Amino acid sequence: VQLQASGGGLVQAGGSLRLSCATSGRTFSRYAMGWFRQAPGKGRESVSAVNWSGSTTSYADSVKGRFTISRDNAKNTLYLQMNSLKPEDTAVYYCAARVPGSATLYEYEYDYWGQGTLVTVSS
Repeated sequence: VQLQASGGGLVQAGGSLRLSCATSGRTFSRYAMGWFRQAPGKGRESVSAVNWSGSTTSYADSVKGRFTISRDNAKNTLYLQMNSLKPEDTAVYYCAARVPGSATLYEYEYDYWGQGTLVTVSS
């Protein structure tokens, strides 16, 4: 499966952005999906994950209550709604897919990765 993340940009602290991850193929609903991010000079960290149906989600503590992951299996697209953004949310955001379709925040469990989209939050 090929993944294409988009929606990044420059936003002021307290603002919102919505990231999208478009996927190729007809088997999107088989995959669990995740969002990860890598800040400048730091390692990649998990952000959020969703199972194949969208019924189960997981979030890193740093984004709970501010970010919402969702998916539209009819459109083969994953989303990340980011509200109340903070400067520390500045990073390149990556989407990833894995089979089987259970949600997990463990990076090593993901099989497919998209290119990143840059989110910059100014103070």
